[in-house]
Amino acid sequence: MTKILLKNGTVINRGKKEVKDILIEDKWIQEMGNGISSKNCEIIDVSGKWIIPGIIDDQVHFREPGLIHKADIGSESRAALLGGVTSFMEMPNTKPAAITNEELEKKYDRASESSPCNYSFFIGATNDNIEEILRADPREICGIKAFMGSSTGDLLVDDNDALDTLFKRAHMLIATHCEDEQTIVRNNSLFIKKFGKSLTAHHHPLIRNTEGCYKSSSFAVSLAKEHNTRLHILHISTEKELDLFRNDIPLNEKRITAEVCVHHLYFNDKDYDVLGNRLKCNPAVKTQKDQDALFKALLDDRLDIIATDHAPHTLEEKSQDYIHSPSGLPLVQHSLLIMMDFYQRGRISMEEIVRKMCHAPADMFDIDKRGYLDEGFYADIIVVDPEAKNIITKENIAFKCGWSPLEGKIFTGAIDHVFVNGIQKVKNQTIVNDTSGMRLTFNR
Repeated sequence: MTKILLKNGTVINRGKKEVKDILIEDKWIQEMGNGISSKNCEIIDVSGKWIIPGIIDDQVHFREPGLIHKADIGSESRAALLGGVTSFMEMPNTKPAAITNEELEKKYDRASESSPCNYSFFIGATNDNIEEILRADPREICGIKAFMGSSTGDLLVDDNDALDTLFKRAHMLIATHCEDEQTIVRNNSLFIKKFGKSLTAHHHPLIRNTEGCYKSSSFAVSLAKEHNTRLHILHISTEKELDLFRNDIPLNEKRITAEVCVHHLYFNDKDYDVLGNRLKCNPAVKTQKDQDALFKALLDDRLDIIATDHAPHTLEEKSQDYIHSPSGLPLVQHSLLIMMDFYQRGRISMEEIVRKMCHAPADMFDIDKRGYLDEGFYADIIVVDPEAKNIITKENIAFKCGWSPLEGKIFTGAIDHVFVNGIQKVKNQTIVNDTSGMRLTFNR
């Protein structure tokens, strides 16, 4: 049985910073305190460093099956691991789409062979697969994903009767992508007519605008209130949508929750000048006013968790003209560094970062024994060097697509060590063990 003792680290957990030792035994956090006995242990001195729970990212696109020229579960979970992500929840818009329990289990089988992180997968909703969804065990999958806006193939729920049935009968959390399809189609047609081949990424937040986001998200909220559905709205991008969410009750009492993604906090529409299509994503990165409002709502608990919506495409795909360039950008390796940059600027505390990236996702999805540094919990642990300088270069990007919108950026902070289920997977910023993680289970 493996025993590892982390000595003298600053533990950031449950809103506190305390210097403690952590004893890891087998998969578990066995003991926490000061002066823990070091007999028969591998000792790692982490003096001057932070110990935080593993990050749980509730929204990633790892592209397997069917799109593995740009990403796969193995490549992207390793990138996630280097960024301190120990658990992820992956979306169903692959080829074929994960809209049946059979296809869903195939993804679990792939992850069990290739993902060093812990994993779960959403089942996708369509206009006519509610009976298939109801067959899924809510203790074994993270939730239902409903695209209430432009998507590909069958993964667009645009029939109001189908949506009403889904919200009425859903037996677990529904996570929604909210952009109104009719608004987007209308705007797209108008902009193509006006600008033709002159369209650029600068037009993207005008085509996929505030009106389209709010119309869809407000409709989702109204359905959830009508049927008392457990609703989670992904990647909120506008100031206007923030009035839909509450901060006057604790997270565990909320039936409607919301996520913000790191790129909507870090970038605004001025960044299209440099990044162009590399910043093109759905929903679009919008104005600085929206950006500032999102950060305020993150701090006052209208926005409940931080995620990435990691969605890689090749540079060749991104280099096409605006109309043909796909939406999405790779971020899962650098989400903690982005948030630590805000910490360094005095905009958010590390306690809040841990709450929004570790504690809250575990609570929202009722994940079993993860998200906290507590005795008796799985030992999903990150050790962070808060002083190290970190430059994002092509050489240290682990994404299969080989690029990042953050290239050339210098961050303060580095993820030195990562433990998943008690196994050290990263040592000195290098993967040293890529054995498989575990399937997440849920207390529902």
